[in-house]
Amino acid sequence: MSDLDRYIETRTEREPDFASVVEQEYENLRIGELIRNLREEHHLSQEQLARRLNTTKSAISRLENHADSIRLSTLERVAKAFDRKMKISIER
Repeated sequence: MSDLDRYIETRTEREPDFASVVEQEYENLRIGELIRNLREEHHLSQEQLARRLNTTKSAISRLENHADSIRLSTLERVAKAFDRKMKISIER
């Protein structure tokens, strides 16, 4: 067990909602990483992607680094910019 896992376990014992908060933040990070990876695979700068999405470079930076409040419509626009389809699932 890593130090991080032990910390999460210990903190969750004191604050039962802590593990779900950590999990949600991890998912947000993964979304931002996915956007960054797509952009880099297509050899685009943040500014170039921003132009494709009719937004600003700072908005792209926020998506990649702080995807916690990203809208589904924004994700759809990102997917379309890369000729991809978006897939959403609700799991247990």
